[in-house]
Formats: sequence, structure tokens, C-alpha cells
Amino acid sequence: MQAARTLLVAATGGHLEELYRIHRRFSPPSGSMTWVTHDDPQSRSLLAGEVVEHVDYVPPRGYSALLRILPQANRIVRDGRFDRVVSTGAGIALPFFLAARARGVPCHYIESAARADGPSLTGSLASRIPGTRLYSQYQSWAGSRWSYRGSLFDDFDVTEAPDGPVRRVVVTLGTMRTFEFGRLVDRLVTVLPEVVEPGAEILWQLGATSSRPPFGDVRTGVPHAELRSAIAAADLVVTHAGIGSALTALELGRRPVLVPRLSSHDEHVDDHQLMIADELGERGLAVSVGADLLEAGDLRRAVRGRVATEARPSSFTLVD
Repeated sequence: MQAARTLLVAATGGHLEELYRIHRRFSPPSGSMTWVTHDDPQSRSLLAGEVVEHVDYVPPRGYSALLRILPQANRIVRDGRFDRVVSTGAGIALPFFLAARARGVPCHYIESAARADGPSLTGSLASRIPGTRLYSQYQSWAGSRWSYRGSLFDDFDVTEAPDGPVRRVVVTLGTMRTFEFGRLVDRLVTVLPEVVEPGAEILWQLGATSSRPPFGDVRTGVPHAELRSAIAAADLVVTHAGIGSALTALELGRRPVLVPRLSSHDEHVDDHQLMIADELGERGLAVSVGADLLEAGDLRRAVRGRVATEARPSSFTLVD
């Protein structure tokens, strides 16, 4: 059987991180692939060597901006002659699903592992597009409409190790362009000196956050490959509870400290990061703690965790 021509659609950040990891598990596998995402350092680094179509950035809940993408979506779908379109969100999925379904092309929407108690707004809207196949990464709310094919989190296990020195630290607030997270930065400025060795290397990726710590290598963005290298070498990883940042840390063997952004502090559009932090905290794969409650003991507990990845992760079967 000839492999499918697949269009892979995801917004930058955690949505792209999830799709990049899960597409390698598709059954039937993807054949020739074209990616659609936004143009930024993360996508350029992660998708280096891939066929990529860039579309204008759509901010969280910026659904009116999607209308501007629809003509481009129609062109890409028409010219690519794809056999299927797959997306992990967010809103960027919708114009491509509409263009594809108008031509009878099957569409598959995989809800983010961040959504532990039901679909996102994008997922709910995608479910109203006739002929769209829907997937949950949680058995608890899968059902007749939402199929369960496993979760990215199932591929990780954690063991405990003795305390060790903390000489390298990575703090990443992700690639979000529109929301600050100064509460976490300010708290770490106080707490980090309690656990790190003198002269420790501390890399900060702050994104849109304007707070600037007085020590370490402080940057707005870090290229994906460089950030992965730094996390792989780190003794401690502290991150907002974004799905992409969490998966990167786990994949590289680190149990991260996950600190959720809260909508009540204007740090995100909703509180879905609480779901990610709670889920991974219950599995022991992360240390989940609020920004204002973060203590040195939370950092040391994360350092003791060693995360392993399954050598052969299970396949993700797409519904015919």
C-alpha cells in the first residue's frame, strides 16, 4: 500500500511539539509530509529539513485572524493533493480542516495531552466539522465521538536517585508571545541560590516576560536545538507547565518542576496548565507547584528524578 500524503498542521509551542513527537507513531505511517505552522525559532529548528508552509501567527483565541489564513489554506490543500490532514491544534487547524473537508480529504484532530477533562475550544469547534476524526489522550473522557489511542505521557517512567550537586539549570517559559510570567521569574531569583553550586550555569528563556533576573544567561528565545542540548546537560529544569516544555524535559530524561500559568494573573487565556501539572505530578513525572509556593525542596525533589523513555513506544492508529 502506498504511504499517505500527509499535511501536518499545528501552532508553534506545545501543539507543534506534540504533533512532531506523535506523527512518528502514526499507523498507517505518514508518507510524504508537509508541515503548516508559524515562522519562529522553534519551528525553524524543529522542522529543519522538512517541507514547511508558514502562515501568519494566530494568538490564543484569535479566531478572527483565522479568516485571513483561509485562502492560503485552500491553496495549500488544493495544490498538495493530500490523503489526510492531521492537527493537534490550536485554532490554526480549523481553516485547513474546512478546506480539506470541502474536497473530501479526511481530517484527524488529536486533542492535546494538556486537556485532561475534555476538549479545548478548538477541539469542540473541530468536532462540528462533518467527517473529522477526533482523538483524546485520556480514556476518562474518550467515548463514541472521541477515540482513545494512547497518550504521549504513557511512554515515560521515573526512578529516584540520590541528591547531587546542581551545577547547570535551565529555566524556560516557552515560546508564547503574548503573556508574561514574571511571578515565576521573581520567585526563582529568591529560591535558586539556595540550591545551586557557586558559579552554576543558569540559562533563562523568558519569551514575552519582561522581568529580568540579575544572574545567569538571560534570553528572550533559545533555538530549539540549543535548548534541547542545554536541558539534556542540566541538573535541574524549571518550566511553565506548557505541554511542549514538559515533553522536551521528559524526553531528555529530566523530571521538571512544572509551574502553571494562571488566567487570574493574566498569564494565559485559561487554566489548562493546571491540568498538565496535576497529571504529570500524579504520575511522578514532574514536580507540580504554584509560582508563589515554590520552595528549595521542590527543586531538590526534581533533581532526584530520572526519567526513562520506552524504547519502542506504542503506535497511534488513525481511524479510517
